[in-house]
Amino acid sequence: MFEWNWDSIAAECTNFIGPAGYGFVQVSPPQEHIQGTQWWTDYQPVSYILTSKRGNQAQFQNMINTCHAAGVKVISDTIWNHMTGISSGTGVAGSSFTMFNYPGIYQMSDFHFCGLEPNNIIVNYDNRVEVQTCELDGLADLATDTDDTVRATLAAYGNHLISLGVDGFRLDSAKHMAATDIANILSRLTAKPYITQEVIWGAGEPIQPSEYVGNGDVQEFRYTTALQNAFLGGGISSLENLDSMGAGSPVPKPMCSSRIMTPSEAETPSTSTLPPNTYITATIFSLAHSYGTPTILSSYSYATTDDGAPNGGAGVCSATGGADGWYCQHRFVAITGMVGFRNQVGSAAITNWVSPQSEQIAFGRGSAGFVAINNADSAWTTTFTTSLPNNAYCDVISGKSSGGVCTGSGYIHRLERSVHRYCSSTERYCNPHGAAGYGKSGTSAVVAVSWSEEATTTFGENIFLVGSISQLGSWDPDSSLPLSAATYPIWTITVDLPPNTSFEYKFIRKETDGGIVWESDPNRSATTNASGSQSISTTWR
Repeated sequence: MFEWNWDSIAAECTNFIGPAGYGFVQVSPPQEHIQGTQWWTDYQPVSYILTSKRGNQAQFQNMINTCHAAGVKVISDTIWNHMTGISSGTGVAGSSFTMFNYPGIYQMSDFHFCGLEPNNIIVNYDNRVEVQTCELDGLADLATDTDDTVRATLAAYGNHLISLGVDGFRLDSAKHMAATDIANILSRLTAKPYITQEVIWGAGEPIQPSEYVGNGDVQEFRYTTALQNAFLGGGISSLENLDSMGAGSPVPKPMCSSRIMTPSEAETPSTSTLPPNTYITATIFSLAHSYGTPTILSSYSYATTDDGAPNGGAGVCSATGGADGWYCQHRFVAITGMVGFRNQVGSAAITNWVSPQSEQIAFGRGSAGFVAINNADSAWTTTFTTSLPNNAYCDVISGKSSGGVCTGSGYIHRLERSVHRYCSSTERYCNPHGAAGYGKSGTSAVVAVSWSEEATTTFGENIFLVGSISQLGSWDPDSSLPLSAATYPIWTITVDLPPNTSFEYKFIRKETDGGIVWESDPNRSATTNASGSQSISTTWR
């Protein structure tokens, strides 16, 4: 929840994050930092007082307690590598400082001075000593390798966070500390929290992510690059064996987010350069595949790459998306559906992988779930062999299972084989009640109804289908079905509906601020055929 304040995260844990099945929420650094509205001021610590732009210690403590009550653990972004990058000032909690002199905490002897002229800033990332003893972007570099005062102070800060209930640390700029330095500090903690370390991989560089896996998980920066290249034309069929990236054993865990990572700074609050629908599809793949531990970034819009949080840091979301400048990706229906998918399939192995061409893949996760992704600009009609038992299943990209009923599309899976038609979109199958399932399929039939809706939108707006029957969301916009924009301005969707059934429906437009615009009256109406399929072409009104 990048740049969200503590009160907003507490409320969101209760209202959405916990009920949606997220295991952890990662929060911004809680310690005192330099003043300023820019996002990066959070990453220039002044002291270890727990007062920041996000709130004070009491609010931080309340957030932890509230999230725990909602079943959500808390990871704190944690800065052990450095202090400020400005010469002097007063922190947000009132602490005065000069660079290399933080009263009552550190003095000049507690920092590295690597001797590079005209300053101490890292120049050569091929030099291990320079990377780990010179300054990252001019930030005062703590002597974590030789100074026991530094190690003891950082461990004391870590133990303070643990005493408040923090469950994990994201170690910012971990690459700029030797793995042995981090291990030493971790050994001084009263309990071992979950650890994830920022170690940016660089081709040919001596410092590798594999060095750090003994301390905990490692953010895998190659992962996002691999997905972006694959989904933007490189071919998604190459993504079957992600372990072959060769990051060491155990494999560093991936971080799938919409941040743009650069060699010197991985915190820029930017949205992905991927087209919106492709970004969603790539994120869904990340949640479906067995590799690593994906992270969903909930971010915000910005005018410059210095921009801090909108709305004064108070996070605001609509039912399924963002508002007041926030994107709220963690609420997107497709993403939350796949969080449930991942929780359901657990550690099940990948099975039944098929890829008839470079932009089409399908695979199962044991006997608990199945996913098919068509990244091509043409329809995909095929027969899949899966390991799913004979049951009815929910398409969790369009909804979820609630009380044994799919709020999105329901699909029938027959034990011997399952046949579905895939257009340029993504469909996921997940048995929402485990192996036992619900609603045995028997010989139930469905009619595949395909819509082609012509609608003009602006960037970030999307078209959804909603109607009078449960398969179309029962007129609930939160349960509406997303159309694919692969053939824009023609939006398409195919939904399996019961035969010989009359229903009413409309298209709605979900805007970037979370607002919903309905088509003009009257309601549209149709009746499904007795069997087979049917097509409906419409234009937005």
